[in-house]
Amino acid sequence: MRLFSLLGFLSILLLASTCTRSDLNLRKLEGTWLHAHEEDQDGVLVYRPNTYAFPPSRGRTGFAFDRAGLFTQYDIAPTDGLEGHEGTWKMDGDHIVLVSFEDKQEPEYRLEIVSLENNVLKVRRLEK
Repeated sequence: MRLFSLLGFLSILLLASTCTRSDLNLRKLEGTWLHAHEEDQDGVLVYRPNTYAFPPSRGRTGFAFDRAGLFTQYDIAPTDGLEGHEGTWKMDGDHIVLVSFEDKQEPEYRLEIVSLENNVLKVRRLEK
């Protein structure tokens, strides 16, 4: 009986630690990210928080992840500002984000999270 109690406790502890790690990664992902194209390498796109002191650029694309699964993709508008396209996002495993758009005018795609540390998000864009 003690063995089953110990195994049950260890299972709950393992499950709790896994959920905490996953939630922490999602919290790090939430927010608005702008493309630091100067830092891209070998097909890996680099994004930094919109509060970062970027060098001058003719425009920056980006996106925002909301806790509730809302996603906004920011593209350069015809007037050189930013134009938002709303959609949704969800995780597919530990490193893949699935992005889809409400108006279906933009194709769905996946982002492979290469790394997310020190306020630097590195991703590879994968077609759906």
